[in-house]
Amino acid sequence: MTVGTVLSLESTRQEQKPSLESIHSLVGDDLKKVNQVIVDNMQSPVALIPQLAGHLVAAGGKRLRPVLTLAASQLCGYSGDRQIALAACVEFIHTATLLHDDVVDESMLRRGRDSANALWGNQSSVLVGDFLFSRAFELMVADGSLDVLAILSRASSVIAEGEVLQLMTTNDTSTSEEAYLDVIRAKTATLFAAAARIGAVIADRPKVEEEALESYGMNLGISFQLIDDVLDYSASQAKLGKTVGDDFREGKISLPVVLAWRRGNDAERDFWRRTLENLDQEDSDFDYAVELMEKRGALRDTVARARHYGAIARDALGIFPDSEVKNAMAEAIDFAIERAH
Repeated sequence: MTVGTVLSLESTRQEQKPSLESIHSLVGDDLKKVNQVIVDNMQSPVALIPQLAGHLVAAGGKRLRPVLTLAASQLCGYSGDRQIALAACVEFIHTATLLHDDVVDESMLRRGRDSANALWGNQSSVLVGDFLFSRAFELMVADGSLDVLAILSRASSVIAEGEVLQLMTTNDTSTSEEAYLDVIRAKTATLFAAAARIGAVIADRPKVEEEALESYGMNLGISFQLIDDVLDYSASQAKLGKTVGDDFREGKISLPVVLAWRRGNDAERDFWRRTLENLDQEDSDFDYAVELMEKRGALRDTVARARHYGAIARDALGIFPDSEVKNAMAEAIDFAIERAH
């Protein structure tokens, strides 16, 4: 009789926490070049522009969006260098939206440091954000591909629509799950999708591969944002890189709020109306909000939703042959989700 040993894949996965190290090591040389393009294109005779933009870029971050462009181009077998400037372009679009976001949200912290608007004021942050958008379009035009220009310019307009959609749902506790998903698809996931798709475009790959990478990026982006929603109610400030509870204090409607509201009783809904619609908040309210979310399973189920979209992202990679970069892109999905633990 043969005796077999059954290994728990789940426990094996938990032993080795997923990270972005694999994907960063595979695109590391290209990423250095991207960072140089970013620095070169932040230069301006107007001294405040490189000073303010440099503050945000120097804060680091995961550079996940430009990394997706570099990894996707590698996955598609591209051997040129167009991915460098286009990855920088993606990061400029992202950085511009961060500058504008922090002004709209009146955020004082970004990646654990004082936000640009906290240091230089709202007017400077908005205008430098505009400058970075303009630089991004210069890089797109310099690439010369109308397909790339169409994808990234469309992403930029959809992101702006997402920002406006979010304003419309702020303080509205009746927001549905689908309406909230519309916001994060536009505001966050669209740039992930565009960043990944252009890797296939510059490699001149078939449409099916473009669409697969777009699906990968879109669903990874949704997962990423859903976990950010959870972290705002459960992380430490050091881990989150911004003040924990900002979403609550600003009356933002995120998926944990949507779920807690729908599952709550009348007294709980009165609490959400008072704190999020009327912004009538006491010091103890944030802790009680977290208690209600845990009671109603809202944080747990938001993580479950993130796993669902992560699974769709993983399936999208299925048409590509097995490779180190494919494995690293799959691990990026696990990383996005496991940040919740």
